[in-house]
Amino acid sequence: MSILSFLHICLVLHISTKISFVDCNMFLFQQNKVNQDSLKLLEKMGGQFPVQCLNEKSNFISLQNLFSSTEFQKENAMMVIQEILQQSFTIFRKIQIQTDWDRSSIAAFQNGLYQQIELLKTWFDGEKKMETTYPQNEDLTRLKVKKYFHVIDTFLEKRQYSRCACEIIREEMRRCFLFIDQLTKRLKN
Repeated sequence: MSILSFLHICLVLHISTKISFVDCNMFLFQQNKVNQDSLKLLEKMGGQFPVQCLNEKSNFISLQNLFSSTEFQKENAMMVIQEILQQSFTIFRKIQIQTDWDRSSIAAFQNGLYQQIELLKTWFDGEKKMETTYPQNEDLTRLKVKKYFHVIDTFLEKRQYSRCACEIIREEMRRCFLFIDQLTKRLKN
């Protein structure tokens, strides 16, 4: 990803936080674009999955399997996306120290995550002012995502952030961003 593309993403995110989020479709378009860029950065930062890591086992439950389709009304879906981004940011902050991945790609990825998190906070705060929410649903939804990422964090710690463990988590993060992509598309409908 070129520096110009990265700056374009940051500019779009910065400007969009200043704009009212009346048009959810525009927000979803921006979310989709940044999500696609995050997937590209995940690919670039570590390159091809190492052959020697193919035999490593991980039994992560897919995020899709944690939630029923009825849980994904607009507000819950945005909350899940926000929590996934926040937890991913935390995981990659720990991983970056342990790997020999491309540092500029990791930095761009983390910066993109941070910008997305801030964008969602702004959108979510605006939505909360307009709608009545159910805090118990929020807590349960966030808890599910946090438990999922706790399993990932434990996996990394048990394997002492080995190269293969980090590569497996990078692949798992790709699945998370594909899930975010599915949520974003569902919200457009």
